[in-house]
Amino acid sequence: MVDVLRTLTLILVALAMVPAVAHALELPGKLRLSKDGYFAVQPIYYPGFTIAGTSEPLAIVAVAILIVVTPRTGFRFWLTIASLIGLLMMQAVYWLRTHPINRVWLQGKTLGRAGSNFFGVAARPDRDHDDAARNAPEWTALRDQWEYSHVARAGLAAVSFVALTIAVSGGG
Repeated sequence: MVDVLRTLTLILVALAMVPAVAHALELPGKLRLSKDGYFAVQPIYYPGFTIAGTSEPLAIVAVAILIVVTPRTGFRFWLTIASLIGLLMMQAVYWLRTHPINRVWLQGKTLGRAGSNFFGVAARPDRDHDDAARNAPEWTALRDQWEYSHVARAGLAAVSFVALTIAVSGGG
């Protein structure tokens, strides 16, 4: 049963890594886009990447369960802890750096109930600020924050995945 849990957990961590890595790989091309091009392309991520994002909380739960059933001796335990820390840091980067910009990008867009609820989390009541931010000449600062937050998330996801892969393969 533990082997099934290890395999399922590894799959969930891989699925959590995929969207972040995909965003990071798009970076060079997206940095070449004009403001109009960027804002035309940006909405394509919703709802697909939002749906894929469900793998992150599931991966966190699975890794936490795996930690509970992993003996506290050897590197397997500590590598699993490292994997959990990487996933938690991915969440921190998302909520502190990515999510606020998503709210700006999605302003005025029609979203389904689930999307509206999710992107309304941590919403500020100051819609005028969001309007000004999206239309400011410094829109590239928002773009860069969004894009580089995904690069950071991709790196954290990769660390989490590699640590867990070594742990479940019996390394250590």
